Amino acid sequence: MQMKFLGMEKVRDGKYLKNYELSYENKAGRLKKYEIVSRRELAGPDELGGKVSGVSIVAFCDDKLMLLREFRLSINREIYNLCAGMMEEGESVTDCISRELYEETGLSVRRILAVLPPSFAAVGFSDTKTYIAFIEAEGEFGDHTSENEMIKARFYTRKEVRSLLRTADFSSRSQMAAYYFVSGVRAQDLAELEICTEND
Repeated sequence: MQMKFLGMEKVRDGKYLKNYELSYENKAGRLKKYEIVSRRELAGPDELGGKVSGVSIVAFCDDKLMLLREFRLSINREIYNLCAGMMEEGESVTDCISRELYEETGLSVRRILAVLPPSFAAVGFSDTKTYIAFIEAEGEFGDHTSENEMIKARFYTRKEVRSLLRTADFSSRSQMAAYYFVSGVRAQDLAELEICTEND
């Protein structure tokens, strides 16, 4: 027996996040209620995960990987993270990559190596879907963040990243990018894969 969808109801309307309760009949035939948050107003279950909302950026320069040392309000601590952000209304993936990179680091996009098809960013509690972009960056670091952001970006060597992986707190995506970087993945390897996706 499969999980059978019974319905969904909005239970809270926050400024940035909407809370929904999904009802299912589980494989034992009992009612299962599941709470999620979404960045969007959802009219029904067909709209769950139906729109891409942002991008995460894996940036390289001269065989180094860029990581952000970033204070995150949700956990009240600094972690290593990727440059990332939400797409603005009508914005293309390419424009979002350039804007977020500049806002959070001051850098510019030298070359987009690959943009993976959209994936779910926090599937345990949200329908949020984002792109992952691999780029080469250039320019000088600068701070263009809002008063609510504390970000220190820089490029790290493989040796430095290997050390950080042993001791530092990471977001999941940045930890995975760091691991593969240490394992020998290079920017040119990603460009040769020719994995790209069209804008929504």
